[in-house]
Amino acid sequence: MREPKQSAPLTWTVEEDGVLLPFLLSHVKGKSRNNIKSMLSSGQFRVNGKVFTRFDHPLAPGDRVSLAPKQAREEVPALPFPVLYEDKDIIVIDKPAGLLTIANEKEKIRTAYHILTDYMREKEKNGRVFIVHRLDRDTSGVVLFAKNEETKLAFQEDWEGRVRRRGYRALVEGVPDESEGRIRSYLRETRTHLVYSGAPGRDAKEAITRYRVLCSGGGYALLEVDLETGRKNQIRVHMSDLGHPIAGDRQYGAQSRPLGRLCLHAHELTLVDPRTGEERTFSAKEPAAFRRLCRSGSGEGRR
Repeated sequence: MREPKQSAPLTWTVEEDGVLLPFLLSHVKGKSRNNIKSMLSSGQFRVNGKVFTRFDHPLAPGDRVSLAPKQAREEVPALPFPVLYEDKDIIVIDKPAGLLTIANEKEKIRTAYHILTDYMREKEKNGRVFIVHRLDRDTSGVVLFAKNEETKLAFQEDWEGRVRRRGYRALVEGVPDESEGRIRSYLRETRTHLVYSGAPGRDAKEAITRYRVLCSGGGYALLEVDLETGRKNQIRVHMSDLGHPIAGDRQYGAQSRPLGRLCLHAHELTLVDPRTGEERTFSAKEPAAFRRLCRSGSGEGRR
């Protein structure tokens, strides 16, 4: 029995300097502009054998642009975490707990930054990502990366001014006496890098956290937490100060570890986009187990 014959790719040779999308619009017949843009975004076109997805990828005389047969198209490797949003300048992910945002002394490879760098280079030869902000290894949730240095600097040079909201969900031990409140203290750090609330002074940093109880039960409460300041370990310290440490946070006094992780999740980031001036919100729902535990009358998962 004969094997089905695979069709050869459609190929065009570039004759003058230009960019990819206008070239495709003038050479690909029978497709609308939106069809071609969709095909380009999904990696169906190659330049000199490599997949490119940017509309403004430069072309030079002699370059060969091709549309691969469907069965031969390259696929960008799947990422081990959800991509919440991506365009030509930024990519926003839902980072899982246990994954570093960026390398430290002990771990250089298994980081969100390294994984996304490989992902971008598979999509485009010179693709890169840049750190804009980060989450601790044990905190899950929304992290934004830039795809070029200009965008990175635009965010970082006025990060505090651009951020409108940093919303977290924290599963804590016990139930706060007040259903909502505001915690203010001055954070200091020991030589061993333990952050704690101390007296005001030159080396102390003011930290303000607001919280609201969403549900409770089984010895836990799920809190909506908002940061008025963004200090290292701020939420962890303030929940401990409140007398209700985050579940799984043994360093700050937790007695239980119901999910084998720190039960803290960055669920919403709202900021003013420096490129457009518009307010943008990126969100990622907290793990379902957070609510399941705080609704459990039996203290499910405590140990």
